[in-house]
Formats: sequence, structure tokens, C-alpha cells
Amino acid sequence: MGSKTTAEILVEGLAVNGIETLFCLPGVQNDDFFDALHKSGAPRPVHTRHEQGSAYMALGAALATGKPQAYCVVPGPGFLNTTAALCTAYAVNAPVLALVGQIPEAAIGKGFGLLHEIPDQLGIMERLTKSAARITGAADAAVKITDAFRQLRNGCAKPVALECAMTTWRDAAPFDRPLEKALREPVEIDLDAIGAAARILGAARRPMIVVGGGALEAGAAVRELAEMLQAPVISSRNGRGVLDSRHYLSHTMPAGHALWKDADAVIAIGSRLQTQRQHWGTDDGLKIIHLDCDRAALARIAPCDVAVLADAAAGTAALIDKLHGVNAARVSREDEMAVLKAAFDKTFRQAVGPQVALLEAIRNALPDDGIFVEELTQIGYVSRFAFPAYGPRTFLSSGYQGTLGWGLATALGAKVAMPDRKIVSIAGDGGFMFNVQELATAVQHRIAVTIVVLNDNAYGNVKRMQQENYAGRTIASDLANPDFVALAEAFGARGMQVNSPDELSRAIAASFEDEDGPTLIEVPCGEFPSPWGLVQLPRQRGALSA
Repeated sequence: MGSKTTAEILVEGLAVNGIETLFCLPGVQNDDFFDALHKSGAPRPVHTRHEQGSAYMALGAALATGKPQAYCVVPGPGFLNTTAALCTAYAVNAPVLALVGQIPEAAIGKGFGLLHEIPDQLGIMERLTKSAARITGAADAAVKITDAFRQLRNGCAKPVALECAMTTWRDAAPFDRPLEKALREPVEIDLDAIGAAARILGAARRPMIVVGGGALEAGAAVRELAEMLQAPVISSRNGRGVLDSRHYLSHTMPAGHALWKDADAVIAIGSRLQTQRQHWGTDDGLKIIHLDCDRAALARIAPCDVAVLADAAAGTAALIDKLHGVNAARVSREDEMAVLKAAFDKTFRQAVGPQVALLEAIRNALPDDGIFVEELTQIGYVSRFAFPAYGPRTFLSSGYQGTLGWGLATALGAKVAMPDRKIVSIAGDGGFMFNVQELATAVQHRIAVTIVVLNDNAYGNVKRMQQENYAGRTIASDLANPDFVALAEAFGARGMQVNSPDELSRAIAASFEDEDGPTLIEVPCGEFPSPWGLVQLPRQRGALSA
């Protein structure tokens, strides 16, 4: 019987569970782990210039693939630097494993003031993840790493964390069998609930489907259900691409808001339905069906008429089966939906035309399967409802967490995980500087992403709100910026400046010809028209859920 160290077991556990790349920033508490990683040769380490970058890259890889991804950093400030990405992974249901070092095991919780010591690191992890655990030695390392991946692959996808003391990495124990991959276990579907849902939807005159990030693997089933019911499919920012934007039944939130007042039945698939219930309103004339793999989500905001605990794809397929025989005869709504699409396209162009023009330039240059990473910037807000998404996992968003500065590093992770895809990340000049150092990572690892920086020399949204809501009094919102083109070139990246949507589209197309590293495209701009009238939509019916 041979023996293995904790570090060796964890490295094997990562590889067995499909982790091809470990995003990381090494340090003294993890030296033994990285030595084991070096000896193994897999996963491949991609090291960043800041711990936050490593966690965002893991997040981007998870969002682009839907598969577990991992990052590794030192404890204390190293771990805390990753928590913005960790809470974003929690918000958008991304399967990210945080592998974090710790001070010597005997000193944990003693408050000695050792390097990188913080109070109750494990407790902080537990509050930002689906589960968190401490590895106490080689004897339990295999169990802990396998359980971590079981948590990542089952139920609602959320981040998971493991910590390991620096004195534990070298601990060895007898180990004579290879680790096994943790598998996804099917959720047992309540067929009675499916039947009740089918009866409601089958009898509805104006049904609606709302999809979120939990429906990204259910695109084919959602399309079949939508066509059976002739039901418009409304996607949240995290559900973009579940149904191709070119399909006549595919709509974004503003059109969904217009349809909401007349809907008599709605099924939420992998969506919290938060905006609709807490802002648009409900009443007795609207039956609500909630299908989700997260039991807690089914009653989190308010009770629904039918709750279905199921994986999105399997649950929707079961619903389709039950609908045969109870679905009312349907007339195609293609003409009606085409008129609706055209009306909102006109509305978008009238209200936020400059943003739409830039988004069109990006969409025209980006292949159908290209990945667009939105940010907390003016065209980012508009992209949530006006950027066409042609497939799942092609529109990446930080969701309700609204994590300014996430875009660049997230795009890098997506590209590492999906090297054959073209990727465009947008950013304002403010948010871009949050992780500008990761241009060095992109150059070193030859990660070919295209970064579009909209430069208005301000935190533009903050400044507009101050001007509009506080009699023009602005504070702490103007910015002094570098020459972004020269900055990119100083890192060794390609830099360009453009001054029109047409120039932007040509520059993006040119950037895709260079797969050797990143390209930064600066777009100087002034104040954009406000998008908030199309985002913060008023109540349409009845009462609001608490």
C-alpha cells in the first residue's frame, strides 16, 4: 500500500474532476501544494497579478462552460481579495471551487498575529459559499475534495470552498486507490406537480415563460415548450441566449413588462422571478408556476400556485410530455411578436440610440457563438435588453451582484476555458482600472480577448445621478485617466482608439485576427442618454411581493 500527501491527493482530485486549469497566485502557505502541482503536471496553472483576478478568471471559465472551475490563493488578505468574485459566483450560480491556504493548524483561532492570519476564515467562507470545509490531513483529503465536487455538480450551482493549513499539505496517509469523479445525481421529479403545471399552462390563453441562469442547459426544451404554448420567452440578463434572440418568441425584459399585464399564467424556469414579483406585481388573475432545482428558491419571495423541484431541462421535458393531450389549440403569434419586437427596437433606438449603435457594432463583428462580457457601464446596462444573444453562455453578466470591474478578468477566464471562441469584454474607464493589471496576465499567457473601454473620464452613472438628483452637485465622480492605448502597449498588448461605431466594428474584426494576446480598443465618449427608464419599470398589476 502506497501513501500520498494531502497536496498530492488534492491535485489528483482536481484533475480527476475535470479541472484542466487552476487559476492561482502562489504564496508561502501553499508552497507544498504548488510543488505537488509541479510534479503532477496537471492541472495547468495560470497565475495572475492579483488574487481577485484569479477568482474572476475561474468565474469566467465556469460561466462560459457551465462546468466546475477552481482557483487557489493564500489565506487572509489573499482570500479576502477574492471575495468580490466569490459573492458574484454565488449570485450567478457558478460552480467555482475556492482552494485556500491557512496558517499552521495548531495556531488557527489563537490570534497569535501570524502572517495572513484573520479571525475565523472558515466562517467567512461559509457565508459566501454553498459549503465550506477545512482539510485536516491526508486521511480526509479524498473525502473532502470529492464532496466539494459533488456539491458543485448537484442541486443549485454555487461556489464551494476548502481551506488547508500550511502544516497539513505534507501530511501523508496510506492511499492505494485512484480517486473517482463526483457525478451529478438526477433530481427526482414530482410528476403530480408537473401534471398540475401542465393543466394550468394548457388552459392558459396568454401564457408566458421567464428564464434565468438556471435554464441555460435547457434551451432545446424551452424552445419546444414555447412553441407548443405560443408563449413568449422573457430572459433575465443571466438567461440571455436560452432562446436565440432571433426566434420570434424570444424577448427581453422591457417587452416582458409590456406583456405582463395580460398574462394569465407564467412559468419561471431557473429564474427567481424577483423583478416581476417585487416590481411588476401579481394578482389573482395570474397563475405562477416555479420550476427550479433549488428548493429554497421555490418559496423565497412568495408562494406560487405550483412549485416543481427539478433540473430545468429534465423538468421542462417532463412538462412537455404532460402537455400533450391537455394543451389548448394554439394559433401562431409570430406576426404579433414580430410587431412587438419592431416596436421595442424602435423604442431602444429612440431612447438609447448611441449605446445601441455601439452594441450593434460589437454584435456585427462578433461571431454567432462569440462571448460578450457585460460590465457596469452605460452600454452594459443597455446590453441587458438590446444586445442579441444567439446561444446560452454567450452573454456573461454579474447578475444582481453588479460587480464593477469584473469584466476583464472574467473574460480572460472564459477565453482560457473556451479557446476557440471570440470574446469581447466591455468596460467603462472606471471599472476597467479595477483589474487593469491582468493585462499582464493576458500577455504572459497569450490570452486573446478584445477589451472595449468606453472612456468618459468619469464614473458616468454616478455622476449623472448626482447631477439629476442633487441639483447638479457632483462629488468624487470625475476621473484622471492614462492614455489607454499607450498603457495597453506598455503591457505588451495591442492598443487602438476608435471614434465611431463603424470604426469599432472594424477594429474588433481586426483584433480577432491576432490570437497571440489581448487587444484594447478605447472609445472616447461623452454623456450617454439614461437607460434607466427601460430598466426600472413600474408596476403593471396587483400587489408587490415583499
